[in-house]
Amino acid sequence: MAALGWLTPRKRSATARSVLAGEAAAEAGLKSSQEIDGVGAAPTGIADPAVPDFPVFGDARAAAFFDLDNTVMQGAAIFHFGRGLYKRKFFQRRELARFAWQQAWFRLAGVEDPQHMQDARDSALSIVKGHRVAELMSIGEEIYDEYMADRIWPGTRTLAQAHLDAGQQVWLVTAAPVETATIIARRLGLTGALGTVAESVDGVYTGKLVGEPLHGPAKAEAVRALATAEGFDLDRCAAYSDSHNDIPMLSLVGHPYAINPDSKLRKHAKDREWRLRDYRTGRKAAKVGIPAAAGVGALAGGTAAAVALHRRRR
Repeated sequence: MAALGWLTPRKRSATARSVLAGEAAAEAGLKSSQEIDGVGAAPTGIADPAVPDFPVFGDARAAAFFDLDNTVMQGAAIFHFGRGLYKRKFFQRRELARFAWQQAWFRLAGVEDPQHMQDARDSALSIVKGHRVAELMSIGEEIYDEYMADRIWPGTRTLAQAHLDAGQQVWLVTAAPVETATIIARRLGLTGALGTVAESVDGVYTGKLVGEPLHGPAKAEAVRALATAEGFDLDRCAAYSDSHNDIPMLSLVGHPYAINPDSKLRKHAKDREWRLRDYRTGRKAAKVGIPAAAGVGALAGGTAAAVALHRRRR
């Protein structure tokens, strides 16, 4: 894969692997967006009647960048994907139990734990190694319908639609595999997706990544690369995320939004007078301190779900 050599000067430091991951995501995203373009997909999940006073109609040099997990969709895409692969016998029950625990933790804490996310990615890479990209794309379509379609936040979906209605491009930017992110973007009628790029040779996954997961600074690099390729003015662009890990991406644009924010991002956003949106009900994930009993209950629920799924398959 040819590297993209036209990055603009960056305000924040990034490792070489972050830059490589960002450039790879931008290149893969542009390629996949050409496939999305022209495919009619009816938007789903629009329920929030509130219309934001931004974006500016007709500003083609502006675009919107949306984090996926807990911003556009409840939970983590890679965990839902793992659940779908288990259903198709890609791995055994003990791996599903690990996925269930990771998802329970993610839902309980409401934030991205780097070690949990890394464990999930390592598991996914080992599972898909040797499989064809086309095969996983086809399965990903089914998994979206089974586990993801009903988890889209209506409020965030409305924000994305506002940018589309204004004639602007809308991109998902996520640590999830670019193939999974592309499926979600197409189903939601978005422009495209920037995601983690897994290495493939002759259409077969090798079990390695190109650079590193698209997380933290790598997301900012991907947005920067895409903006240069598409001629976006980042000061006129918007970005949306729930996680403090995405502060580099949010700081890159002129219109940052904190969506369902964790406690660190909420504080950061308030200090800088960024706009906030919270579409959750009940207990806010931003609250600090989680009772031990709640953690045990979430783990028990996740394990019970894994066992029940296994029994149904038998």
